[in-house]
Amino acid sequence: MDTRSEIAGRIVLVPTPIGNLGDITLRALEILRTADRIACEDTRHSAPLLAHHGVSGKPLIALHEHNEARRVPDLIAAARAGETIAVISDAGMPGISDPGYRLVQACIESGTPFEVLPGPSAVITALIGSGFPCHAFRFGGFLSVKSGKRRSTLTAALESAETHIFFESPHRLLSTLEILAAIDPAARTCVARELTKKFETYHRGSAAEVLAHFHAHPPKGEIVLLVHAAAL
Repeated sequence: MDTRSEIAGRIVLVPTPIGNLGDITLRALEILRTADRIACEDTRHSAPLLAHHGVSGKPLIALHEHNEARRVPDLIAAARAGETIAVISDAGMPGISDPGYRLVQACIESGTPFEVLPGPSAVITALIGSGFPCHAFRFGGFLSVKSGKRRSTLTAALESAETHIFFESPHRLLSTLEILAAIDPAARTCVARELTKKFETYHRGSAAEVLAHFHAHPPKGEIVLLVHAAAL
């Protein structure tokens, strides 16, 4: 039975800026300002964003990968008791390589009302900015820390006709580019760095060319890696 009409509260997943603090919607700000409490991936990280937009006096609750399973029942109970709970991650859309999936599943299973607001996403921003085909694409999350798994993932990506998008650590980017260049030095590659921030950059070229660039300029900041098979 759908019990949503009987419940006064709700849970709202609210995207937050991926860099530039101005990249937030009016609707997102309205929810943050009127919510009874805000669940944050990291309360210390979210506090400056909330202060910047004049959101104050709200109880902040930590909701991260290490406590999401045990925190979810409390949030569901609070929403069913009438609270509006905003859920934010450190950046972008909650649930995309961030906490949120378990909470949404619990809402569906319990019939608890929830909403997902549209907003910033590093995945889509990087895809459009790369200039790679975007009619068919696949997001692979964070690449594995294990080089063998990264190799198999990248090999599969280059065997498809889709653009593949990954998050990668700056500490592993060189290793990943070396693997990619070894598989196919001509593979179309783009490294999008620090999206929407002051030092945003896109480095596009073959895998070999992008690898050479980052050998000369060690990577820093938050990175999105995009790959597409070289044109025949």
